[in-house]
Amino acid sequence: MKYLEGLNEEQKRAVLATDGPISVLAGAGSGKTRVLTTRIYHLIREGVLADQILAVTFTNKAAREMRQRVQHMLGTEEKSSLPFIATFHGLGRELLENYGNVIKVPRFFSVYDRNDSEKAIAKALKALDVGAKEFSPRAILGRISRAKGEGITVDEFYEKHARSGFGNRITAEAWRRYENTLKEEKAFDFDDLIALPVRLLETHADVRELAQNRWRYIHIDEYQDTNALQGRLANILAAKHKNLFVVGDIDQTIYTWRGATIENLLEFDKTYPKAQTIILEQNYRSTKNLVNAANAVIEKNKNRKEKFSKTERPTGEPIVIHMTRSAEDEARWIAAKVRELMQSGIKPEEIAILFRTNFQSRALEEGLLNAGVPYRLLGTHFFARKEVKDVLAWIRLALDPSREVDKIRAVTSPPRGIGHITLGKLAAGQRAQLRAGELEKVEKFERVITELSLAAESLTPSEFVKMVIEKSGMHLALSDEGSEEDRERFENVEELASVATRHDAVKGKESIALFLAETALASDQDEMDLHQGDTSQRGDSLRAGVTLMTVHAAKGLEFNTVFISGMEEGLFPHSGMGNKDRDEEEERRLFYVAMTRAKERLFLTLARVRKIYGNDFLTEPSSFLADIDSSLMLYDEDEKETVIL
Repeated sequence: MKYLEGLNEEQKRAVLATDGPISVLAGAGSGKTRVLTTRIYHLIREGVLADQILAVTFTNKAAREMRQRVQHMLGTEEKSSLPFIATFHGLGRELLENYGNVIKVPRFFSVYDRNDSEKAIAKALKALDVGAKEFSPRAILGRISRAKGEGITVDEFYEKHARSGFGNRITAEAWRRYENTLKEEKAFDFDDLIALPVRLLETHADVRELAQNRWRYIHIDEYQDTNALQGRLANILAAKHKNLFVVGDIDQTIYTWRGATIENLLEFDKTYPKAQTIILEQNYRSTKNLVNAANAVIEKNKNRKEKFSKTERPTGEPIVIHMTRSAEDEARWIAAKVRELMQSGIKPEEIAILFRTNFQSRALEEGLLNAGVPYRLLGTHFFARKEVKDVLAWIRLALDPSREVDKIRAVTSPPRGIGHITLGKLAAGQRAQLRAGELEKVEKFERVITELSLAAESLTPSEFVKMVIEKSGMHLALSDEGSEEDRERFENVEELASVATRHDAVKGKESIALFLAETALASDQDEMDLHQGDTSQRGDSLRAGVTLMTVHAAKGLEFNTVFISGMEEGLFPHSGMGNKDRDEEEERRLFYVAMTRAKERLFLTLARVRKIYGNDFLTEPSSFLADIDSSLMLYDEDEKETVIL
């Protein structure tokens, strides 16, 4: 079979193992995506219907790439002939849209992103007369999210914790108010997109059987990053046919702090005693020096399954260690080295600068700016920009005019002389109390919404986005005669129309709703994919160039050259701000992930003194550096004597 050519023996074994539970332990750069897509293709070649195959991964970017690869292998443009490939949240949305009526899920529900959720939590805390200094909305949301990820309902949490300390009581009360807000807005948050489908499938046998028969072959990528509830969802769907194919790397488990449980992959053979285990150890990405160094680091962990990566690639360059006097000097050195690499022919898009914590980015950005090095800072979320969220509010309102939160946002974006008092009267059913001038403005606004709602039935998503920009008045408000900032904001809403073209194959509200779902579930890596190759001057965060991001955001990516900054004890590995429960092995896994992003060369930098919260701290080199054999490293000549291992 020609499509098996180029696969190594273990990869072939994974592709050809079609029946029963199978776990694939895939090391970094081992070609797991190729294995997944080839296996899907093989199943279809063997007679399995495409719509009986499910593949789940963790980002829209990864799902889109997998879908494109499968489509290319099949040689078809017909979406109907493709398996269902989506993120976990996309899968949850599909289940709720198809079967959610059983538990009274509204047809056009919306999805709260983290920003929406934090605002709703803040509102709940304010109603409880609790200040942000006492409990931050983000922290409360984190506790709620973790509980939902464990399958705990608000009522269960309230019953257990409402009387067990002030913090738990506030979380319980805020959660109840938060759930009421979601219900009023016909909305769900990210965690609901998993929790509700699990509850639906566990309590309705008829729906469960429909879903199990729909997808007879199930593939889960990045299985080490699944939480307890996602593991339950996978097991429910696979319970009837047992054809569950999971791929993951325990050594790349870096999200336990947000609920991921390593046990889902670590104990897969206990959950499925007859499961096959296949190990992919061949690294096709990195040089021998890099692979050997990464092996030396990760083998110190004990909570893992034995796996030793190997490669047939050249030995490559040694890992360069460089210490500077300060974080600013570190940034200047990195920027100078990047310029040198660019002058040697390496494209800036092939270079990444990674950091452990967000505060490090300030000095790094400043160094790159001063050196004239183009860069993209991953983490400034495009879909969280005000003007983009304004357009999305208009779109959601056109699909469901009863949404009060979107109505409040839309009526002020751009402003049209309708205040909150007027909106309050409308919400209270006091329309007759409006003055003539107020009523005229309200009716004009409502006519626009009605016009958009009717147009949504027959337009493609991109056509509809453009119409919203015009009819809402945003085009006029952000016209070319405005400030430079206004022009940049208008270019952002224009970009939203470009994103919508991905769903233009079908016209109407259903397709527009799918577009809204994509925007709500977009991740940082989707942001980078969205702006890949953009060489405009709209701002450094959107311009093509060196990628600047946290190590967590880098997972799943690869670059010719990688810089890992801040290699200091307490920073990487991170001290956890005094958190005694910090998982030290996870810090090591995080460093392993950072190292294995590099294909050709790796630079590890550190500063003698680092300013944190306004104070200077004398640092020590990271203990991780001592794990790497000195024969694999090269100390920068100017600073060799300052590095103490």
